[in-house]
Amino acid sequence: MIKAQIPEIKALLSSPKNIVIVPHKNPDGDAMGSTLGLYHYLKMYNHNATVIAPNDYPDFLKWLPGDDTVLKFESQQEDSKTLINNADLLFTLDFNAFHRAGDDMAEVMEASNATKFMIDHHQQPDDYAKYTYSDVSMSSTCEMVYNFIEMLGDTDKIDATIATCLYVGIMTDTGSFRFPATTSKTHFVIGNLIEKGANNSEIHNNIFDTNSYSRLQLLGRAMQNLKVIPELRTAYISLSQAELDEFNFKKGDTEGFVNYALSLKGIIFAAIFIESQQDQIIKISLRSKGTFSVNEFSRAHFHGGGHTNAAGGRSEADMQTTIDKFISILPTYKQELSQ
Repeated sequence: MIKAQIPEIKALLSSPKNIVIVPHKNPDGDAMGSTLGLYHYLKMYNHNATVIAPNDYPDFLKWLPGDDTVLKFESQQEDSKTLINNADLLFTLDFNAFHRAGDDMAEVMEASNATKFMIDHHQQPDDYAKYTYSDVSMSSTCEMVYNFIEMLGDTDKIDATIATCLYVGIMTDTGSFRFPATTSKTHFVIGNLIEKGANNSEIHNNIFDTNSYSRLQLLGRAMQNLKVIPELRTAYISLSQAELDEFNFKKGDTEGFVNYALSLKGIIFAAIFIESQQDQIIKISLRSKGTFSVNEFSRAHFHGGGHTNAAGGRSEADMQTTIDKFISILPTYKQELSQ
């Protein structure tokens, strides 16, 4: 347990180090909030810290304090490799297997001689870190970063900048505090972050009230494509590359679309299938209510994983073949989907 290692970690952080902090590929609010929150904390101790994201992320996250310092491995490989190779400490946040950063970046991180940390709340972590803080019951990695700072005895060092970053990740990963992993401790942490200077109304507006006209048109198309399988309490959405192109798709535009399918009365399992010609895959996001595990479903059938109620996956088949496979699998889960 990482608590037993805290004195050792405090000693490690007591003098300036070269530190690289990495979120997962296609980083979301929790990934960027946790990495930048930790970045600002470590800078207080004069560490030479850098956040390196595997690739770009949505515009609605680019107002986060410290965004202008983030490197993108995909487009800045040489600088990124140099920093990882020279790092004393390597923090991986919001993921628990190197391949979640993409194969090229995974190879560089695996070869790094840096002392490795993992802070993550997803299931079935790999065993690569010397210091592992893994807890699947946590609402978000941002809440875990708050707890990490608390274990180090430094909550007094959380300022408005750190609080803002951590608030973003907790808010987005809990679905604005409505998902089951939201606990009384989560609300305590959120209250503390507001006291520290996180402007909850402004943060919400920056994340959610930034729709473009084309994104809303894309949402309309997604709703047109919504299909329901009532006898299996399942709904799904599909979006082809042609449809994405028609509405000038930008990274992050489909964020949250799958939740509209899950919001249907009587539905406990929802999926969205999004074609990516660039990656030559169908990207899959899965959501559920109750005890139906989309993590297990995705791991078993679509090369993915995540949480019990939120997971991702992929298919290398075409859209129709992928959807046909999805539909064909569902009857084997009839008992679980009927509960």
